[in-house]
Amino acid sequence: MAKNTSPLVIGIAGGTGSGKTTVANLILEQVGAEKIAFLPHDAYYRDISDRTQEERAKVNFDHPSALETELLIEHIKQLKAGKTINLPSYDFKTHTRTTATIPIEPQPVILVEGILIFAEPELRPLFDIKIFVDTDADIRFIRRLQRDINERGRTSQSVIKQYLETVRPMHLEFVEPSKRYASVIIPEGGLNQVALDMVVARIQYMLQE
Repeated sequence: MAKNTSPLVIGIAGGTGSGKTTVANLILEQVGAEKIAFLPHDAYYRDISDRTQEERAKVNFDHPSALETELLIEHIKQLKAGKTINLPSYDFKTHTRTTATIPIEPQPVILVEGILIFAEPELRPLFDIKIFVDTDADIRFIRRLQRDINERGRTSQSVIKQYLETVRPMHLEFVEPSKRYASVIIPEGGLNQVALDMVVARIQYMLQE
C-alpha cells in the first residue's frame, strides 16, 4: 500500500445471526484476503478474567460497555497510519481474553464486523462504507442457537435465557436503531447475491480510484 494512500474502511453490522460473517467472508474471498485487514468487534470484549465464572455469566455481553471499542478505534487509526496492530483473542467458552494476539498488518482495506459498531458515535465516522445486514428475528435466533451450542459449549436453555434477557432487548435498543446510519442495507445477508455483487463491485471500483 502506498504511504500516501488512505485505506478504505468498511463496517458490517447487523443483529446476532444476521449473516454478517458470511458477508464479510464473501468480501474477503472476492476482493482478496491479502488486501484486507479484518477486525471482528467480538475480539474486543473486555477481559473479565478477574471475575468468577458465575459473575462472568451475568455480564450483559450485548451492551456496548462490554466491548473495548476504544481499543478498536485506536487500532483502526494505527492501521490507517501504516502501523501493524495486535488483534486480541477472546475465548467465548470461558468469557476471557487470552494472552495470545494476532498481528494484523496495514492493508488497502480495513474490514470491521460486529453487531454494535454503528451504535458507537466515535466509531461511525471512521467508516467509508457502512453495510447493515438485515435478517428476520426468527432466522437470527435459530442461527445463534445452533452456533452457541455447537461452537461455544452452551446449552439450549442458557442460549434462550440470554436471548430473552439481554440479546433481544439490546438489539431493540442499540442494533436496530443503528440501521439508519448504514449506507447500504442487505436483506437476507449472504443469501442476497445481487446485493453482494453490487457491494463487491463498488469496493473494487473505490480501490481502483
